[in-house]
Amino acid sequence: MMWKEEYKRKMVSQEEAAQQVKSGDIIGIGLGVGACSTDMYHAILDRHEELRGVRILDAVQVRMSKLYDPDFMSSIDGHINYMPGFGTAPNRRISASMQADFFPITSSDSGEKFGKICDVYIHMVSPPNEQGYVNLGLTNFYSMQAIREGRASGKQRVTIAEVNDQIPVIYGDNWLHISEFDFFVENSSPLPKYVRAEPGEVEKGIADSVLGLIRDGDTFQMGIGGIPEAVASGLEGKNDLGVLTEMFPIGLQDLVAKGVVTNALKPFHKGTTVATFCVGDDAMYKYVHMNPSCEFYPARYTNNPAFIAQHPNMVAMNMALLVDFSGQICSEGLGHRQISGSGGQLDFMIGAAYSKGGRGITLLTSSRKLKDGTLASSIVPELPPGTPITVPRTFADYVVTEYGVAHLRYKSRRERAEALIAIAHPDLRGELRNSLKNVFYPKN
Repeated sequence: MMWKEEYKRKMVSQEEAAQQVKSGDIIGIGLGVGACSTDMYHAILDRHEELRGVRILDAVQVRMSKLYDPDFMSSIDGHINYMPGFGTAPNRRISASMQADFFPITSSDSGEKFGKICDVYIHMVSPPNEQGYVNLGLTNFYSMQAIREGRASGKQRVTIAEVNDQIPVIYGDNWLHISEFDFFVENSSPLPKYVRAEPGEVEKGIADSVLGLIRDGDTFQMGIGGIPEAVASGLEGKNDLGVLTEMFPIGLQDLVAKGVVTNALKPFHKGTTVATFCVGDDAMYKYVHMNPSCEFYPARYTNNPAFIAQHPNMVAMNMALLVDFSGQICSEGLGHRQISGSGGQLDFMIGAAYSKGGRGITLLTSSRKLKDGTLASSIVPELPPGTPITVPRTFADYVVTEYGVAHLRYKSRRERAEALIAIAHPDLRGELRNSLKNVFYPKN
């Protein structure tokens, strides 16, 4: 029980923890629910006058704070700056303002990159168990690798755990001993919740086409968003599906209860859903807590394309913003405006490409409405300058809109363009066909 004395010795207040930050530090923060509390963020930000050149790096933001306020961050520019690795709704405004920088990562390499650059690391954990281990709770992702590799290299000077007794305990490779942290801050706080949205007619139309591509016995991964949620809600009637994913799918507990998901046919972790993080509602959090059929591992493991490829009939489903005529897929931003990030989309697309019977499915609405009421196509002749390519055209496979499915994998550039135009918004197809003549055919 000597660990209890060590735990008490390392216990500090939020303000004392924030005092560990030095000028020039990069502060890594756990992803999603694994991030520190709003109060912990603010304890660091409140020191802005005495700090210079500090950068805060987080991903999948689920708690609001001044860190995402462009006006406030502009006022402390040069003292503390922000560079997310993956954006969600809370930080869209600051990303659009260009006040925030951006740190390019994929899920599978995120732990290595965080470990290499972070001087300080903060993660929200469960209270220690009887053996002196804390659980990383609802987020493993890059945290375990970043902490262990950062500390081993000597780069990570300070490792802080914010201990929250409301964090669910998730099995798998999701435990760290208290000796792996320098400081502990106890702070009981409610968990952020993601409420499943009711899919609209467009989302349902896309989901109907996707469901035709999913077969009994498949193993699947799906990202967050209205379209994947519509797919998940329509899986009833499928049998013996397995789950190897980055984020636990919303409604997983319902799919298990109905026998849709059994994980019985997977070659690894039979009977177990494997993921690396979770954002959900109370029902989801209650379901995953100490559930032997749910396990978390570092993203280096779950998102390793070589490991993914060893699962036959692997189906990867992720949303996109734009797809160009040649099949280049953009899911991160428009031009130089960063909206989200790569996440695990490329990892799973590569894994599915090398899986026997695998399918990589890209989901997008055919168009979006601009402020003046006009339609802009999500299928474009070329991506706007500066637009990041999330999935290169060499790994493009199925693209699905509310108007159907385009299978690109075995098609030439011209054939791809024709297939994509066929699932574009009907009002925009004529304009797209005219562009096709100029893009991929000789000038007369």
